[in-house]
Amino acid sequence: MKIVVIGGTGLIGSKAVAILRQRGHEVVAASPKSGINTITGEGLKAAVAGAQVVIDLANSPSFEDKAVLEFFETSGRNLLPAEVAAGVRHHVALSIVGIDRTDNGYFRAKVAQEKLIETSGIPYTIIRSAQFLEFLGAIADSSADGNIVRISSALFQPIAADDVAAIVADVALATPRNGIVEIAGPERAPFNQFVARYLKAVGDARKVVSDPEALYFGGRVEERSLVPLGEARLGRIGLDEWLRRSRAGA
Repeated sequence: MKIVVIGGTGLIGSKAVAILRQRGHEVVAASPKSGINTITGEGLKAAVAGAQVVIDLANSPSFEDKAVLEFFETSGRNLLPAEVAAGVRHHVALSIVGIDRTDNGYFRAKVAQEKLIETSGIPYTIIRSAQFLEFLGAIADSSADGNIVRISSALFQPIAADDVAAIVADVALATPRNGIVEIAGPERAPFNQFVARYLKAVGDARKVVSDPEALYFGGRVEERSLVPLGEARLGRIGLDEWLRRSRAGA
């Protein structure tokens, strides 16, 4: 089966491509560097020709409110009609848990992307993922004021990129849900506790302070804003195992 992975050279995309190729599928790892660009439309028609599945993992290079909205809307309006013309039978998109419960520009842009998919006429599955463990360091840095890191005490359930990629591959090969699948890691705890555990494990002496007013990418969060509310598919790799693997990989 031919599968096109938009963003196929990124963190999740490169892992998903490897899994799908190992399972014997013809996989196109699409990216602007490979001449396939969802913003300009370059190479899209040829890339999706004959494809049964398209996995959209593209991400905006800018997190500025207007720019990220333009990215996802332009990308969707170029990619989805190309899929319709090619007769693609399953569109899989990676989104984010809680985008309809947390108000920031990036999340609003992902909501807009989801709406384009839902009205495209293509059978689809949207995977809403909890935050990746790989981004804990960047989250700490963005929340730091000197040696103090202010993090919300809202519940958090981060997932490893390896688990995300494995689930993306499974979903791509399954029947379209025409709906949303939520995924998260195996551990749920207050956000500040995860960040504190991470910093301690990597030898970072900064102090994590629980702050209910702390923003998450510019938006306020409630206790359950960042975790699945109902049934979710859970990854297998917890924080300690992920840290162990990260050290082994380094």
